[in-house]
Amino acid sequence: MSLVFLILLGFVVIGVIGLFVSIYNGLIIVSKNIDKAWANINVLLKQRHDEIPKLIKTCEAYMQYEKGTLEKLTAARTACINAKGVGASAKAEGELNGVLKSLFAVAENYPDLKANQNFIQFQNRVSYLESQIADRREFFNDSVNQYNIRIQQLPDVFVANMLNMKEKELFNISEEDRKDVDVDFKLP
Repeated sequence: MSLVFLILLGFVVIGVIGLFVSIYNGLIIVSKNIDKAWANINVLLKQRHDEIPKLIKTCEAYMQYEKGTLEKLTAARTACINAKGVGASAKAEGELNGVLKSLFAVAENYPDLKANQNFIQFQNRVSYLESQIADRREFFNDSVNQYNIRIQQLPDVFVANMLNMKEKELFNISEEDRKDVDVDFKLP
């Protein structure tokens, strides 16, 4: 009788250990997916930040009256590069998006600039990168959401608490950054 009890106890212990390992591995995979998604966003952000000085240089000759817009763009790019963490990056990127929208809207007032192949190329490149960044942000937020759900579900919550896993922050854009950009055309 005691041998049967010890065998059953052994199976229960092995089962519990197996369940723990399975949950642990699943949580680690989801957590690492978040890190991977954030790294992918950073690659695209770096590419966009590298394109902005080229865009500014192309615009400078045409937009002598819009020096403030170009200065804001440079400052917003610097803020993005220096941002640390998801929240700070989201805020800085939202501000940069607003300035880029303003730049492209102001460019409408300069027919020669709009026809300049370099400007068109950089504008298309930045627009393409914006689209890619939006896709990666969606994947990042999906990964964070999946992780946040997993660490609160039974039985995962017990393993997550043992490992001190905390909720992660979604990449959110502030309400202010969602507003349309006001453009004030200054004619020469």
